[in-house]
Formats: sequence, structure tokens, C-alpha cells
Amino acid sequence: MLDPIVVVVLGIVLVIVLIGFGRLNAFLALLISALFVSLLAPGEWELKIARVGEAFGSTAGKIGIVIALAAVIGKCLMDSGAADRIVRTCLRLIGENRAPVALMTSGFVLSIPVFFDTVFYLLVPLARSLYRQTRKRYVQSILVIAGGAAITHTLVPPTPGPLVIAETLGVDVGKLIVAGILVGIPAAVLGLFTADLLDRVSPIPMRPYPGEEELPIPRDSELPPFWLAILPVILPVILISSNTVVQMLAKSQPFPQGPARLLAMLGDPNAALLLSAFVAMATLKWKRGLSLAELGRRCEDALMSGGVIILITSAGGAFGAMLQQTGISERLPALLSMESQEIGRLWLVAGFLIAAVMKTAQGSSTVAMITASAMIVSLFPPGELASHIHCDPTYLALSIGAGSLVFCWMNDSGFWVVARMSGLSEMEALRLWTVQAAVVGTAAFLTALAAAAVFPMV
Repeated sequence: MLDPIVVVVLGIVLVIVLIGFGRLNAFLALLISALFVSLLAPGEWELKIARVGEAFGSTAGKIGIVIALAAVIGKCLMDSGAADRIVRTCLRLIGENRAPVALMTSGFVLSIPVFFDTVFYLLVPLARSLYRQTRKRYVQSILVIAGGAAITHTLVPPTPGPLVIAETLGVDVGKLIVAGILVGIPAAVLGLFTADLLDRVSPIPMRPYPGEEELPIPRDSELPPFWLAILPVILPVILISSNTVVQMLAKSQPFPQGPARLLAMLGDPNAALLLSAFVAMATLKWKRGLSLAELGRRCEDALMSGGVIILITSAGGAFGAMLQQTGISERLPALLSMESQEIGRLWLVAGFLIAAVMKTAQGSSTVAMITASAMIVSLFPPGELASHIHCDPTYLALSIGAGSLVFCWMNDSGFWVVARMSGLSEMEALRLWTVQAAVVGTAAFLTALAAAAVFPMV
């Protein structure tokens, strides 16, 4: 039986060779690599092929409906002029030069209650519309949205990774929310400058989705009102956020069951985006005077492009799941375990590095956070974590979260979401989004490390 690290390395090399040198379609390359890794990983032989399909289906089940509906929403926002209206209003209020700040802030705030993928789906039409208005800085717009959303996704509860870290390390969730936001702000600011630099180095123009036609820029009178234009964007955010808040409140105090169940249903991302899609479709039909048949055709075009994204993203999820099947999650802690005596805040460095290695090896930020936090807390007697790391465990939680962000590449389904929704090739996404994620993740860690030295809170 091959060592898990060897299998992981072979799987990584195969993906790079098939896509980078063989120029194979990303879906096929990821699927072949997932099958290859699964055959080398432990398990019953009769299940090794089937589990690839199960992992593919599991990923598709989590993101398939969301991606499809987001594709419809994005298409309707663009075709109805809603995205143009949002961009023009924002440019009028804040100025064209500050548009990246608005996009970064939007991603940063929206990703606190909403998953990274969903936030990116909702905001990428605005980046595309902004490029149609200005014809410049498309890469910067994409990177600030993704960077802002990724920061809070890995640092701020109630997203699953930070929430599990808080529970494992015994960190107060409220404190982690505040600390995550404060630590994330410097990382977001640095991300603005990095995105601008990367855009100058690689000024890639916006590319149309498959089958998409470039429409002429409409006049102001042809656009829907701002409140209606932005409704498909904020409606799912409101519903999902409200559900999150209510569920958290219900755990600590009695809450009426009727409203809680209604919000649980409407606050599900699939239901929230479906309602948003209805609003976006109705707006498109009204502003363009389309027949139901024509509206259906445009939605079909959007779903065709969304289907490609679903296939690639699900294959990436399957590849990451098969890397987990190798046993890498158990192998790395044994390899990296530190049985030395107390080394103070170097444990923050250890948490960051372990999470980074885990993320690089298997692709999931959540798995990386869970594994790193469980490994470190197991090395200390119960209740003595803070005394050994000489600071509040909140800083360790932030270090682990930051580490889970620093290397986003082809075994991460989020990598494919950013690449395909942005129209970037695999190599362009590695050159741009992977670098941006590494910068903001490292910046968040260094900020947490500095804060722990100045305000240890023990």
C-alpha cells in the first residue's frame, strides 16, 4: 500500500500534467485524476469506482442547484439591465475609482452569513457589468470580490469551518466573529492593492460565457429602477442571514416555532436563490417585453453555461474527496506532530502551517480547519491551551482559518467556481486567484500574530 503522501503527490502531478501539458478538458482531467487516486487509496476494490461517483454527486448536490439558479440570475441581471443599473448607481455615489472598494466590501460583508460560492455567484454579474461600462480592470474586480468573500468565509462564524474551530478550541463564537472581522480588514485592504497589481500585470478582458451575445449598452431610461435591480442580489442575502440569526438565537433562548420553520425553509440557499431567480426573470420579461418562450430560451442559455460549471466544480469536489480517502488527514498530523516542550506563540505558526498543508493536500478549507484544530487541541491537557500558547485561543482559531485559505488550486471546488464564472483559464486562475488567496490569507495570519503579541488577553 502506497504512503498517502505519495498518492496525493501523484494525484496532484497527474492533474497538472493533464490540464497544463495535455490541454485536456478540466472536467475529464479531474475525473480521471479522481479515479486514479481512488484506485491507489485504501478501500474495498468494488467500491473504489463507485465512491468517485458518490463524491461527484455529493458535491453536485450541494452546489448544483445554486450554480444553476445563479447562472439564471446573472443572465437576467445582465439582459434586463439590472446589473448596469446597480453599477451606474454605485459609480454615481462613490465614483469609478472607488468601485473596487465597494466590490471588496460587498464580498467581505455578504460572506459572513452566506457561503463563499453563493456570494461570488451573486456579485460576479456586477463585475461583468462594470467592465462593460468602463472597459478596464476586470481582473481587479473579480479578485476583490473573491478575496473579500474568502476572508470572512474562513475567519468569521457562522460559516461551518470557523464555527467548528470555535467549538474545538473552546473559543467564544461572539468573540471570534468580532476578532475575525477586525483581523480580516487589513487583509482585505492588502487584497485591494494586490488585485490592482495583478490586474496591471495580467490585464485580461472579460470573456463572454459560451453562447452569450454581447448586448449594446442601454440608455438610463431603458433600465429598471435601482430597488428592483438590486432585489435579486439582496433578497437571498436577507433570507439566508435571517435564518442564520434565528437558528443561533433559538439555541440560547425560546423562539416561536412557526417563524423559525418558515425562515428555515425560505433561508435555505436553494429556496432563497429560486425566489431571487423568479424576481430576476420577471424583471427581464417586463423590461424587455419578452414572451414566455423567449424568456425560456434565455434561461436555457444560462443553464447550459451553468451546466459546464457544475460538471467541473463537482469533478473538483470528487478529486478532493478522493485525496481525503488516501488517509492524508491522519498521516499529516503524525508527520507534523510536535511533542516538544512549550514553544509559546509558535503554536500559532504551527496552526497556520498545518491548515495550509492540509488545504493544499485535499482542497477543502473546512476539512483543513477541522483537522488542524483537532490535532493541536489534542496535544494539550484539557483547559490548558491558553497557558501553553500564551494568548487567547481566538488567535489560534484565526491562524488556522487563515492557513486554510493560502493555497487554492485545482483540488478546491471554489477554485473552479472562480475560474469558470470569471471566464479564466486554469493557468490564469492559478496565476491570479491562487496568488490573491495566498496574499490575503497570509496577511490575515500576520495580523493575528501581531495582535496576539500586543493584546494576548490572558
